[in-house]
Amino acid sequence: MSPVIPLQFVNAEDLKQQPDTVRLWASTAGFKADPGSHCLVPDSQGAIATVLVGTPAVLDTWTLGKLAQSLPPNRYTLSVDLDGETATKLCLGWQLGQYRFTKYKNGSSALPELVFPAGVDDAYVQASVTATTLVRDLINTPVNDMGPDQLEAAAQTLAQQYQAAIQVTVDEALLAQNYPMIHAVGRANDQPPRLIDLLWGDPNHPKVTLVGKGVCFDTGGLNIKNSSGMKLMKKDMGGAAQVLGLASLIMQMQLPVQLRVLIPAVENSITNNAIRPSDILPSRKGVTIEIGNTDAEGRLVLADALWEAVSDPPDLLIDCATLTGAARVALGAELPAFFCNHGPTAEALKAVGEACDDPLWQLPLHAPYREMLSSKIADLNNISNTSYGGSITAALFLQEFVKPDVPWIHIDFMAWNLRALPGRPEGGDAMGMRALFALIRDQVVG
Repeated sequence: MSPVIPLQFVNAEDLKQQPDTVRLWASTAGFKADPGSHCLVPDSQGAIATVLVGTPAVLDTWTLGKLAQSLPPNRYTLSVDLDGETATKLCLGWQLGQYRFTKYKNGSSALPELVFPAGVDDAYVQASVTATTLVRDLINTPVNDMGPDQLEAAAQTLAQQYQAAIQVTVDEALLAQNYPMIHAVGRANDQPPRLIDLLWGDPNHPKVTLVGKGVCFDTGGLNIKNSSGMKLMKKDMGGAAQVLGLASLIMQMQLPVQLRVLIPAVENSITNNAIRPSDILPSRKGVTIEIGNTDAEGRLVLADALWEAVSDPPDLLIDCATLTGAARVALGAELPAFFCNHGPTAEALKAVGEACDDPLWQLPLHAPYREMLSSKIADLNNISNTSYGGSITAALFLQEFVKPDVPWIHIDFMAWNLRALPGRPEGGDAMGMRALFALIRDQVVG
């Protein structure tokens, strides 16, 4: 077995304390111990003796994320004593940084290996990596291999893996069982619309229900997107991917909850039976919806699923969706927005998000904006009558389908890294998933 090479954290002052040969080598290599930088230090035989790693102000989840692919494929270990929480974060970031989507590529190079130090919560690291990999793989897979059929297959596989019950309502059965908006949005595609309903856990445990937007591709419908707007629309099922990943994490870690996962899986396509602007749709709740824009389809399928979710009220309801560009304008692509109707739950989510380096930012459910969703001929319009505050009005639309006494979190996120960051490669990604897990573990389970 190859020797284990130590990773040594150093700052500028530490670097001055290194042996003369090491300082000279580092100087020649241009290494100044800046955060995010590293320097391979050879031994007398020319092999790597140690790796100097520039120390950031705080060691967080992403400190080693870049090294996980940039170092030569050897075995490494941390040369400093760390508390279990910090060591776990570092090892998690390393593992997340090794993700590569290679399904459609031939061959791949070897990766370096990190030998975990004592005190690491290995079960949590492995479960988080498995869950995140699932999310990334589902989102990165193009729609020709990830339509509603394949999204259902992924849920079926997860259910089988963890002995969860699963029921799928497809096509005309959606109308028979009163899911009219899920059917209307997805009926124009060859792969029929469906509602995936997964159930796991002890009914005596606290009930957590997850709802994920499963729009496998979004053309915009008859309000068709332009080519640049359509380019990344394979990621429009990112909400479904994230709730499947979160379900995987919950089940792997055996959290004592009764878990329900609802995914309306559709493709927003164009043909002669596609929904049209100005159509009036019934909903599962019984209220009518005027279609102001067929490109605001995600909130329609979520509305039917949310109303089903609160028919058996959970202790916590969470929905995840790539819902609005307005949230991205407000917060950028890397910081998910969330809305919450329960103050203590919102504060708890913000706190755990910061603690686990998976932050979210709260936006308000500003009640006066509700009238912007009014319609002269239906109970609601699916879009606002103004171009401002789009993420808020979308959340207010969803709130119409959530009972006030059910604690509810709505996540509006990008589900895609536009740039590569340490531990977070460009492409599909979970955002806020680990924070949601921590919230359920700490606040719901206690």
